[in-house]
Amino acid sequence: MQVYRFLDIGTSTPAPDQQQAVPHHVLSIINPDEDFSAAQFKQKAREAIADISCRGLLPLIVGGTGLYIRALTRGLFSAPGKNEALRQEFKEQAQREGIASLFKLLQEKDPVSAQKIKPNDIVRIIRALEVLYLTGVPISAHHQMHGFLDAPYDVLKIGLTRERNELYQRIEARVEHMLAAGLLQEVQSVLNKGYPSVLKSLQSIGYKQIAAFIEGRVSWDEAVQQMKKETKRLAKRQLTWFRHDPEIDWIVLPQEAQAIPALIKNFLKPKLN
Repeated sequence: MQVYRFLDIGTSTPAPDQQQAVPHHVLSIINPDEDFSAAQFKQKAREAIADISCRGLLPLIVGGTGLYIRALTRGLFSAPGKNEALRQEFKEQAQREGIASLFKLLQEKDPVSAQKIKPNDIVRIIRALEVLYLTGVPISAHHQMHGFLDAPYDVLKIGLTRERNELYQRIEARVEHMLAAGLLQEVQSVLNKGYPSVLKSLQSIGYKQIAAFIEGRVSWDEAVQQMKKETKRLAKRQLTWFRHDPEIDWIVLPQEAQAIPALIKNFLKPKLN
């Protein structure tokens, strides 16, 4: 989400003084009505990594979007592009018969993908069906054949976690901080620029709820509670995703923070000899 311009508070984009202290890359590079994919992120991030490395510096990849990190470190299979006509057919079927009908079709055609996709995730359901209908091969098989073998980097992965209750308390405090920092004004400003609330970028956590409040569809208290609830759900999904990555060294904060320098030193030591 930090790739979008104008969406700073709700995405916790580093402040100008933070960006001056430590150079950041691939931030605020597209408008809210532009599409952005894991493949585009991979390209932009690899360009930044090459630039940083050429200057003799060590790039740090920071974030919580699992698919984007995997795309960067292990690549993506060459998927077919969008087929708007086919997507429209699936959308119309969902409107006539419900999302459940599409999910049932996916279960029949690609049960492996159906186990990994939520029954109400219409975007991923349609994409999986689209790839299947365009290539004749399930998207799960494409992933398996590719094996994510495009791995150009030697990577140290450090995962940060906290005790669940403390994590949820910090999430609630983070939401309150964003609201105090002017999230309402930021969303109103974006809407005033002519960007509709139905855009994918404005359907993300925080922007979706505040836009709904501005448009009179929910109360302020409802918007805030939904933000906190959805952020907790996101954190849970992130942990589930990353727990399946055996390469991650997990650090429980704050008590294990002192172990991070040793991990980095041991990782870099063979390269410095």
